Amino acid sequence: QVQLVESGGGLVRAGGSLRLSCTASGSIFTVNAMGWYRQAPGKQRELVATITSGGTTNYADSVKGRFTISRDNAKNTVNLQMNSLKPEDTAIYYCNAILRSTNTPTFYNYWGRGTQVTVSS
Repeated sequence: QVQLVESGGGLVRAGGSLRLSCTASGSIFTVNAMGWYRQAPGKQRELVATITSGGTTNYADSVKGRFTISRDNAKNTVNLQMNSLKPEDTAIYYCNAILRSTNTPTFYNYWGRGTQVTVSS
């Protein structure tokens, strides 16, 4: 079994900062890309940022220059530093990992349960 567990969400005022963390654990053989997605009320889930095992990053235009994604491959951890937060960043943030567990040769997409980020104006 594989689990992704997020932490670090909360309530912050506009202009403030939050740091999200996510750790993948369980019967993991190798992890490919990791990332963060978010879903606001009444909207579809959208990509926030992703990072490959080699460190290549990709950001949504709406967060470029404000958010920074990083990862620790040895710990199967991905972080999202969010600065200059805006009310429109309010959403449930989900951790994502494309990984291969020890009992299969196939890579699968795994999701965490999500953590709430609320930015007040």
